[in-house]
Amino acid sequence: MADAQPANSSPSGGSSPVELRDPGTRREIRRAAIWLGMAVGIALVVLLIQPILVIFAGIVFATLLDGGVRLLGRVMPIGRGWRLLIVVLLVLAFLLGTFYLTGMQVTQQVLQLRSTLEAQALKVTGWLSSQGLMPGASDVSGLLRQAAGSIGRLTSWLGTAVGAITSLFMMMIIGLFLAIDPQGYGRGVQWLVPSDMRAEFGRTLEHMGRTLRKLLAGRLLGMAFEGVMTGIALGVGGVPMAMLLGIIAGILAFIPNIGAIITGVLMVAVGFSAGTHTGFWAIGTYLIVQTLDGYVVVPMVAKRTVDLPPALTLGTQIMASALFGILGLALADPFTAVVKAGLERAAERNDEDAGAPTEA
Repeated sequence: MADAQPANSSPSGGSSPVELRDPGTRREIRRAAIWLGMAVGIALVVLLIQPILVIFAGIVFATLLDGGVRLLGRVMPIGRGWRLLIVVLLVLAFLLGTFYLTGMQVTQQVLQLRSTLEAQALKVTGWLSSQGLMPGASDVSGLLRQAAGSIGRLTSWLGTAVGAITSLFMMMIIGLFLAIDPQGYGRGVQWLVPSDMRAEFGRTLEHMGRTLRKLLAGRLLGMAFEGVMTGIALGVGGVPMAMLLGIIAGILAFIPNIGAIITGVLMVAVGFSAGTHTGFWAIGTYLIVQTLDGYVVVPMVAKRTVDLPPALTLGTQIMASALFGILGLALADPFTAVVKAGLERAAERNDEDAGAPTEA
């Protein structure tokens, strides 16, 4: 009599379709694991988007420091650690010196700017309400009180402020550590990809870093130009708070398009608060500075750095600000430049593969 067939084997002697050793079952489990991993990865990105933005901001800050170290290396042939120390000390000296020389004046101008903007806003809303384009002043005051009440208590505001300061501190610490040994961290990231793709991934990272350094160099030049020119021109025209408006214009120049609009609104509001002639001077200053920046400085800088299409940057800024807030708005351009660099490198690789001779 023939021996009984094992219960866990198929009639043909192979593995059962429901067993893990079956090739078809393993293939389907592998596919399911890939889809599940993608879903978990997307969920983690959504949940951890704020820490991810802080880390990316640290990468941007590290790129700024690395650019300064490379620039200093052209004139000072010393070790990278010493050059990084000099760059950090120069940045700290500039920030502390600026705060020491203009701290009290800027603080007073900040308070004055707030009261001026509130007064100008009331004038505009009063004129609009007289034209029947919006509710009356009393209704506007009620709406403003409701909006202020919906923000939250003082403790939540303090928590937000403390969180912002903590995020800024962590961003600077991450950037400093990355700037100390960028090659080491780059190799660590390459280990996360398959071995046959590490060389190409390393070239892509190098291209992204070079593009980001060029973009940030151009942004710094634009910020310096707009800040200095705006402050000087407004000061000559007798516009109040010229120094503060120049600083704000320089900072907001890091965010093109939207930053220029905000700067223009502030300049015009402050200018007309001191009189009609001063207001028109502020308008003229804004138009001249933006024209020089848009048609002279930006094209000259773009030839040596990175030229991003204005519509692309504006669309990215709108989406990033809606999804991630002010931090997303500030990082929209660096993120766009990095993605563009990655796509450019992919296109170059495809061209190289297409032009490579085929084997017989």
